[in-house]
Amino acid sequence: MAIQSKSKITVAGTRTQVQALLAHAHSPTHKRNFLETVDLQFNLTNYDPARDKRLSGSVKLPSVPRPHMTVCVLGDQHDLDRARRHGVDSLSFDDLKKLNKNKKLVKKLARRYDAFVCSETRLREIPRVLGPSLSRAGKFPTPVSHRDDLAARIVDVKSTVRFGLRRELNMAMAIGNVDMTAEQLVANIMITINYLVSCLKKGWSNVNSIVIKSTMSPPHPLF
Repeated sequence: MAIQSKSKITVAGTRTQVQALLAHAHSPTHKRNFLETVDLQFNLTNYDPARDKRLSGSVKLPSVPRPHMTVCVLGDQHDLDRARRHGVDSLSFDDLKKLNKNKKLVKKLARRYDAFVCSETRLREIPRVLGPSLSRAGKFPTPVSHRDDLAARIVDVKSTVRFGLRRELNMAMAIGNVDMTAEQLVANIMITINYLVSCLKKGWSNVNSIVIKSTMSPPHPLF
């Protein structure tokens, strides 16, 4: 995949660090019994979260970062049937109403799944039925229409990385895993960096450092 970038980070330099990370992850002395996630970690500077515009957004990546990401469909009968055919967990709105807006139960639901997809026609009911807990957890459902391919929409959700800056000047997001190829990781990294920097008020002047790190590896600096 050809990557064009005005970034201060080069594709060649990123590839070198990615290859070093993968070499460490696949070393016989460092083998793990689980799939290590690769995180992209940002440290910002000259940015005041209290005064500057809140930094948040999402970017769709060419390769799914977390293939084992859990998704639940919240839907009408049509989408519940589709979810069942695809072997995807689902909950009806009758199921959701049984939670009775109980904050503990809704938070437990939010922790159980990494993301949610909801029937487009029922999306507006989510705040009324569940309250604000899913939004606060950064897991407000992605809408799906009856015309959409449900399986494809779930892949879209798994391919999308969300980010947000609160009070800290640090952010970390999962952009891949160690079973991906170096080129897949490089593509995901470059797209994420370029998009996130474009959201910063002063662009690269707001970036202090960027590193990549797998679950069990040392950090590998990119910037």
